[in-house]
Amino acid sequence: MPKLRRAMAWFIDFALVLAGASALAVLTFHRISGLVTDVPELATRGGLDLLASRGDVLGAGEHFGLSLWNKAVLYVEQAFGMLVVATFLYQWTCLALAGRTLGKGLVGLKVDRTAPRRAALRAAVTTAADVAVYAVACVLLVEGRFLLSLTVWAVAVAVFFLNALPVLLPGRRSLADRVAGTAVTGFGLGRGGAASVPAPGATPAP
Repeated sequence: MPKLRRAMAWFIDFALVLAGASALAVLTFHRISGLVTDVPELATRGGLDLLASRGDVLGAGEHFGLSLWNKAVLYVEQAFGMLVVATFLYQWTCLALAGRTLGKGLVGLKVDRTAPRRAALRAAVTTAADVAVYAVACVLLVEGRFLLSLTVWAVAVAVFFLNALPVLLPGRRSLADRVAGTAVTGFGLGRGGAASVPAPGATPAP
C-alpha cells in the first residue's frame, strides 16, 4: 500500500533523527556535567565573584548560580540547533544527490524534480514539520516560558499534520511536496508505477 510505504519511510528517517537527538543529548549531558565537576575552575570563578561582590556573599552566590544555569541552558539550545541543522542537511543532501532519503530508498520510493533549490525547499518544510518547531517549543520551556512553549507546541502539532495529512489525498503530495513542486514516486504509485508530477502552474488532473 502506497500510504503504508510513505509511513514506513517517514519512520525510518525519523528514527535516524531520534538517534542523532540521543547522541546530542549524551553530549550535552557531559558538557553540563563538566560545568559542576571542574572544581578548580569553579573555585576560581566563585572566588572572583566573591571579591567583586564587595562583601555581598548572597549576591555573589546567586550570580554564580545563575551563570552556571545560563551556560547549561545555552548548551541545551545549541544541541537543539545542531539537531535542526543536521536534519535539514540530511534531507537536503540526500534529495539533491540521490532524490531519496534512506527511508524512502529502503521502501522503493523516490522524490522527483529534486534540483538543489527544490530539494532545499522540501528539506526546509520537512525539517520544520518534524523537528524545528518542536525544538523551539523545547527551548522556550527550558527558558521558563511555559505558556509560550505550550502555544508553540500546538503550532508544531498543527504544522506536522498540515504536512502529513495531504498524503492521504488522491494526489499524495505532502505540504513539503507542494511548496517545493516535487512528488514522491515509486512502485505502485500513480500511473505506470509512478505518481505524475504536474508542471509548474498546471492544475493536477482529478
